[in-house]
Amino acid sequence: MKKILFFACIIIAMGCQKKDQKAELAKVIDTYYEEQLKLNPVSATSNGDNRFNDQLSIDFTDAHRAKIKSLLDATQKSLESISRDQLDENDQISYDILKRDLELSQKGLSFPDNFIPLNQFYGFHLLFAQLGSGSVIQPFTTKKDYENWAKRMSIGAQYLDSSIVYFRKGIAANYVLPSALIEKIIPQLEAFQVKDVKESTFYGPLKQFPKEFTESDKAQFTAEYTKKIQEEILPAYARLSTFIKNEYLPKGRKSSGISALPNGPAYYEFLIEAMTTTRKPAQEIYETGLAEVKRIRTEMENTKNKVGFKGDLPAFFEHMKTDPSFYPFKTPAEVLAAFHAIHKKMEPSLKNMFGKTPKTPFEIRQTEAFRAESASAEYFQGSEEGNRPGIFYVPILDAKKFNYTSGMESLFLHEAIPGHHYQISIQQENKSLPKFRRFGGNSAYAEGWALYTESLGKELGLYTDPYQYMGALGDEIHRAIRLVVDAGIHSKNMSREEAIAYMMANEPISEQGAIAEIERYMAIPAQALSYKIGALKIREIRERLSKQLGDKFKLSDFHDELLKDGNMSLDILEQKMDRWAAKK
Repeated sequence: MKKILFFACIIIAMGCQKKDQKAELAKVIDTYYEEQLKLNPVSATSNGDNRFNDQLSIDFTDAHRAKIKSLLDATQKSLESISRDQLDENDQISYDILKRDLELSQKGLSFPDNFIPLNQFYGFHLLFAQLGSGSVIQPFTTKKDYENWAKRMSIGAQYLDSSIVYFRKGIAANYVLPSALIEKIIPQLEAFQVKDVKESTFYGPLKQFPKEFTESDKAQFTAEYTKKIQEEILPAYARLSTFIKNEYLPKGRKSSGISALPNGPAYYEFLIEAMTTTRKPAQEIYETGLAEVKRIRTEMENTKNKVGFKGDLPAFFEHMKTDPSFYPFKTPAEVLAAFHAIHKKMEPSLKNMFGKTPKTPFEIRQTEAFRAESASAEYFQGSEEGNRPGIFYVPILDAKKFNYTSGMESLFLHEAIPGHHYQISIQQENKSLPKFRRFGGNSAYAEGWALYTESLGKELGLYTDPYQYMGALGDEIHRAIRLVVDAGIHSKNMSREEAIAYMMANEPISEQGAIAEIERYMAIPAQALSYKIGALKIREIRERLSKQLGDKFKLSDFHDELLKDGNMSLDILEQKMDRWAAKK
């Protein structure tokens, strides 16, 4: 009897210890998430957390990076005190994700990428305008909201001025952008200079006051905002524009890849690990890209032959770009309606592929004019509570030039449903996950999933039109080409011009489109690798588990399991899916 009681006490003690470890992990994770939001208040706003809407971090400064390092060190020390073996499966996933994030973030701080505070593809000069437009993520529904933005406006102007200081540090360290990219920043900055303040993007909130506002409220905020726009924001944009044009551009580098920067090769290796969640060598990625381009070109040839086109593939690409019949739209509304029709067409099949779908509302919108020229089609996540919908933005500069064969169906699958909208919304809605998992993640999982969903087109009743299928193949080969040109530019000294030529030779893309894409990869190295690397891994897992489970494999169950625990690195994802299959 004493022996039984002894073992019972041990079991109870082990259970308590496990519970303690769970509570400790939750505390570490929650503290880390909260402290991260304080350091990145715009991320909080993006997540629908409005506590820090009046704050803004100048996130590239040495002082800010020191705060990040302090948080990473403290969190790492706390995590090391927790026994992973005593956690349940879900908490072990959280532990592994956090451990990887901390280690990568520490490694990232060793590189002086803050010497390039912004580029033509992304940067605060663009984000600031989106926030201030009154139509994206910064809320403007109460007096408190308007007061919050008034404070952020002033800090935003300081951010632009501070970027000049760090660009100069980059000049001194020979750590600068390529000249071709600098040239693209100048018109972006100049576009903010307006003769009439009412034409400014930042005037947007003053054109859409809430109904509850009194005339006194409106007059107060109109006067305050107008003063800040005229005296703080527009002059800050002008100062940055003058600096970039007169001082920074002459110091721009002629090389295309980051291997030319101090410690550039090591930085690219780090970015590959961060973006693909693998340690694949650049050469392996390059060779995978070549093989995928060859495979997809063969499928393109077959599709070309099926429609009876007499000519080679480049001629077929040209036909798809120039035939007037592929430009059926007259207004932006017609383009948006075509995307709505795609959604409606595949809705019946979606029910067979997903047991769980998002509760977050979904909308399709035209991209705002101030950023449409340099924007791609993209998805903006909805808020945590669903009061802000997930939005699929489509840039339409001229509806009459919007090409039907551009891959509209595959684009919708990727950016909207079941791509980013399903993945991000299901993750955010899962309140059993800690917030750092609900609102965090990596590109390989997120973009890998979105690209994988493009391959579901035929199963969803799409791609019945061979030209839409050709557009989908165009999107797929585009991601394969990325492996070749990104790795080529940053590890094999491929020039901007060589990369543009390779892209145009292998997909139906205009020269303007190819230039924009290649310059994107020059600006944010390795990010474009994540799509294909992630999609290949998800497809590989699906095919392997389908064979392993046979009749027990159900695609909707596979998709639900893949999405339910949110974004994680590819190795952690594969281990999770293997455990799921073993339980089957």
